[in-house]
Formats: sequence, C-alpha cells, structure tokens
Amino acid sequence: MLKMARPTLLELRKRFTFRNILIFFVIFELLNFLSFNMPLLSSRLPQYTGPHAVGAIDLEADCNPRVVGDILLKKTNEPALKLETVFFTLYYPASPSGYRGLLKYHSWVPKPVSLIATGYARFAHITNSLVDSIFTFFLWLLVGSTTIPASVDAPLLVPPFASQHGFRQTSLGGSETTLVDTQSKLPIVVFSHGMAGMRTSYSQWCGELASRGYIVAAIEHRDGSGPGSIIKKSSGSQRKFLHMNKNDITRAKEIGNDELKEQQLAFREAEMEETVRVLRDLNAGKGEQLREANPRGEGLSLPMFEDRIDLNRSVLAGHSYGATGTMRALKDAPSHALPFQGAIVLDPGKSSGPLNDKIRVPTLVINSGSWTKSQSDFYGRPHFEVVRERMENLLKRGKAAWFVTLVGTAHPSVTDAPLIEKLILRLATRTTLDARVAVGKYVEACVDFLAYVRDGRRNGVLAEGVTNRDGPLGGKGEVRDRAVDGWEIHVAPSVEGAPS
Repeated sequence: MLKMARPTLLELRKRFTFRNILIFFVIFELLNFLSFNMPLLSSRLPQYTGPHAVGAIDLEADCNPRVVGDILLKKTNEPALKLETVFFTLYYPASPSGYRGLLKYHSWVPKPVSLIATGYARFAHITNSLVDSIFTFFLWLLVGSTTIPASVDAPLLVPPFASQHGFRQTSLGGSETTLVDTQSKLPIVVFSHGMAGMRTSYSQWCGELASRGYIVAAIEHRDGSGPGSIIKKSSGSQRKFLHMNKNDITRAKEIGNDELKEQQLAFREAEMEETVRVLRDLNAGKGEQLREANPRGEGLSLPMFEDRIDLNRSVLAGHSYGATGTMRALKDAPSHALPFQGAIVLDPGKSSGPLNDKIRVPTLVINSGSWTKSQSDFYGRPHFEVVRERMENLLKRGKAAWFVTLVGTAHPSVTDAPLIEKLILRLATRTTLDARVAVGKYVEACVDFLAYVRDGRRNGVLAEGVTNRDGPLGGKGEVRDRAVDGWEIHVAPSVEGAPS
C-alpha cells in the first residue's frame, strides 16, 4: 500500500493563504446558512421571557407632507427633512393560539440588505461601489439571516388569556418584575432609536416589554441619522433615503453641528407626533383603514386594537441620540400632540446637542457602565454631572426622577447587537456582564418604571435610595462595591415615598 507523504511546512503555508482561508470560510458559511439558516459568527435572538406570546406589525402611514428645517441636499437642492410618512413596528402581547400555521418573522436587517450596508458605508465616510458591495457581503455574512422572534400579524391578546393584576414573574435578569393587567387597556411605549440605529436594533428590549403586556411602537426615523430606509406611500410610490452626512447638504460650513442636530431632532419630534396620531386612529377603530393603506402589506390584526391602547399612561423612550430626542420632545409634555406621562432615557447622547431641563413628567435615566465611566466634556462640564443635575432639578419640581448606572455594561448593551454577535461585541466593548443578563436588567428596571407611571408603586431598583451620587468610579478610577444588584443609584426620590 502506498503511503501518503506528509506535507512540508512550506507546502502548508502555500495552502493556507489568505485567499484560500477566505474561500474556505465563505463555503463554510454557505453550508452553515443552508443547513441551519444561521451565519457562523452569529447567535439567534433568544425567545422572550414574559408570560405572553409576542406579535409584530410593520405599519407605515401617510402624513400631511411638510418640511422640517431648511437643510437642502446638494445633489438635488431639495429639502432633506421632508416628512411624508411615519413608519414604525408595533410589538404587542399576542394570543398564544390561532396563528400557528401562519408564522412569519421580520428580518433583523431590513431588506434590501444592500441599502443598509450602503448606509453604513456612508456613515464610515468610505462609500463607493466596491466598498458598498463589501459592506453588503459582510453584513449578510454576519447577520443577514437573523430574524426577530415575534410573530408577524399574530392576533392581539384578548382577556381570556390575560394575567391577573399585580402578578409578578422572574425575568431573564433574575429579578421579579410587575406585569400588566391585560384585561384592561394596554399601556403604550413609543421608542426612538439611536444614531446609526434602526427600528429593529432594539427588538429584544421591545419584545420583552410586549411579552409582559405592553404595546411598543418602535419608530424608523428618516432624519438621516440611520443607515437607510425606503419611504413607501399608500399610493405605491416610494423612494430611498440614505444616511446623511454633513457634506451631503448645502451650506455645510455655515450650519454648525448643533444646528444640524437640532433640525434632525425636530424632525424626529414630528415623527413622534405622527406616531401618536396613528395610534389614536388605531385605538379609535380605524385599524382596517390603516391596514388597507399600509404599503408594508401587514396589519390583519390591526382592527383588534380598537379601544385597547391606553394613551393616558403612555411613555416615551429612547437610546443615545433617541434619548436626547426623548428629553427634547418632552419640553412641553404632556400635551395633546405628545401625551406622554413618563420618559425612559437610555444613555443620553454626548454629542447629540444640549439636554432639555424642562421635563415635567417622571423620568428614568439609565446609563451603561461605560457611559458613566467616560466623563466626557459636555458644553464645558462633565456629561455625567449635567445629567445628574437635570434629574435633581426634576425632583425639585416635584416629579419622580431616577438616574442609575448598570455596572459592567457598555453603550450597545441595551441593543440586540451583543446578543447576536456575542464574541465580537464583548471583545470590542470589554463588558463584564453577560449580554442576556444585561438586557434582562434593563427590561426589569424599565418595567418597574412603567408600573410606577401606572400606579405610583416603587419596585426593584426604584425602591432603593441613592448609593453613590458621584458615580460608580472612585477617585482612583476603581469601581466601588456599593451597587444594588448591579445598579449604582445616583439620583432617586426619598426612600419614604416618591413625589406625586
């Protein structure tokens, strides 16, 4: 029998060239994709942990066309911030039966992937046809087949499947959270994503709230801060809208960064107002009309939302750029256009413009560990100090305010990214808290805040007093061992009772 000669080290080096390794990796990824429908480096988004199934509907509705601000695009000399439609995903508690033969899930990266990839290339200021194609390939390779575990158009939860008021359940973070009495109207949360984010980027946070009895409307902002979107009108017309850099607009040298962001945030506020308008129509029994006019082709369950949305207990929430926008939008709230009774502010932006100090509703600010640790300069003062002052001023005005930090987390921790790309994000952000546990803790704190807005009861971290007004870092940069279940509490109402 002939013996196979062992390859020499030189021959092995010739075989394991970068080109051959790349080809092998692509083939392996294709086989993995065809066999398991999951890219090699990614993880599936986990199922939601609340007692209810979760449904999702993409809903786009026409608006009265209007221009916000005076920014013009260089290529066309047309207004950059023109509001034509509002687009959001509804996450909601769903009936556990009645739709199992029709299961469909949204892609985590909205189609077409090439549009989103091109937007991210523009965000990196390196866009051209070759780079856009490379970005498209790697975006598909990493997360192209990832889906959101919420059933599209599932029937809305009806009273026979509702939980009892005050029922408590252990969350994926390990603590108990208060659930909603789903036999009554369902509270609504309107969510605003961050810079370079999309409505799908926070699907785990949104879906977890829905699994506990809340409706969440996650807006797709078309202010130029996201990677890209297709604006679709009920007439059938559509146009692409990509990420907008400052050099894409006229008078770029004249318009300062704050002015540009102020106009973008004003556009976001207009989208929030339009979202509220659509939710009112939905609650008023116009679900069938909205379904018929929806260019996204979804909404069979929209008529079930009639008289089921509690806008009197609505909360506005946002992350990063969306958190700054949330604070800005609440300068006159509650109002008819923005009837929000509370705010959830997650890592308010450090380069998103000034932070509003005129809030008049209960507010929960959650910083990630890295956001608090990095004491960035913010208009001549440390960012942390400014946020703390805003919340302390709110307390002085007689409204409940909390400012807390979740130790061991980073800026992306509330997003889906660390759940999908666990290894890459953990190495990049150097977080010490498991990604799923982190999202669970964000969810339980937010659910406890939503319960406070409903009935004034303080649970979980909200029932604690201040543990460290100056932040989780000591004078030498060391983490202080004064956290309450992983939380550092910088501002909180007195332990005896929250102000009304």
